[in-house]
Amino acid sequence: MSFTFRTLAATAAIVFAMPAFAGSIEIADPYARSAAPTAKTGAAFMQIVNHGEADRLINAASPAADLVQLHTHVEGDDGVMKMMHVEEGFDLPAEGTLSLERGGKHVMMMGLTSPLEQGATVSVTLTFEKAGDLVVEIPVDLERMPGDGAKMDHDMEHGDHAGKSE
Repeated sequence: MSFTFRTLAATAAIVFAMPAFAGSIEIADPYARSAAPTAKTGAAFMQIVNHGEADRLINAASPAADLVQLHTHVEGDDGVMKMMHVEEGFDLPAEGTLSLERGGKHVMMMGLTSPLEQGATVSVTLTFEKAGDLVVEIPVDLERMPGDGAKMDHDMEHGDHAGKSE
């Protein structure tokens, strides 16, 4: 491995480890993953820290997928957890944190335009009701295990649920 490559890799790791800010909104510990190299879906997870007044995450977009939605898991009448599109978005409390994590709220990417490869990055634009747009460069981490900042494993295989809401 050349010195130049190692230097570039180290610089990229430092840059991508730094939190992203938009006004009073800070993005910490972002990562994206898919279930398999050939998967057509992926998800992004992170901590959204609000250092200001209450806001709401209302949308997400990415050139990495044909469709990007805000999702959560809801227990169905049969006791099975199902993923649901949350059209109204997620509250971000004043001076609080919104956790987007496996098995819970997350950014869902459907119709991936290319595979999510370990070590790559995915550009995601988060839209907040008050703070506006924040572009986040999210590292792909296919090796991250549940419990490494994540709540639980996330089944990436989705049925037809794009039109459903919470």
